[in-house]
Amino acid sequence: MEGFYQKLTDVIAAYTGLSPLAFFSILVLMYVVYQVVCSMFVAAVDYRAVASMNNAVRAEPVQLGDVTEEELRAYDGSDPKKPLLMAIKGQIYDVSRSRMFYGPGGPYALFAGRDASRALALMSFDPQDLTGNIEGLSSAELEALQDWEYKFMEKYVKVGQIVSERKPTEPTESGAVLQESRDEEAHKKSQ
Repeated sequence: MEGFYQKLTDVIAAYTGLSPLAFFSILVLMYVVYQVVCSMFVAAVDYRAVASMNNAVRAEPVQLGDVTEEELRAYDGSDPKKPLLMAIKGQIYDVSRSRMFYGPGGPYALFAGRDASRALALMSFDPQDLTGNIEGLSSAELEALQDWEYKFMEKYVKVGQIVSERKPTEPTESGAVLQESRDEEAHKKSQ
């Protein structure tokens, strides 16, 4: 065994010019660097899960039409099968392709499923500012909001708009039309 060790140290010194200690120290350091770099990327096992999530994001945006703020909250990213939506100035955009920003755990996740006009204008993450109410904003803040709106118009597909309450003849989320509301509307017309 001692002959093997001597031959190994001679070969290392002849080919690398390093002592065995330096050679093995560099070898260990290279292995550690390799492991660190590999951990920065998606593991091959997880690739299928990432690919299927990306395919769901690439799906054609669904046009929602008129939606109440309460109905919009269902599209906050908590259900991965639903699109990820966000509104600015009452206009709803599909931000699913930026799920890493607006989805759960993302830096802007609190904006998803909401009209974030005031928060964007103020550059605020305060939950009280998560509203479409832009009253009392300065001209500079309104300009900042307009810039955000232009960015969203360029980058994302508009899929609907926020309404204060659903019109009586429109179907609810379940698809049912409220007969009672229709009767009230007919009564108003007859008067």
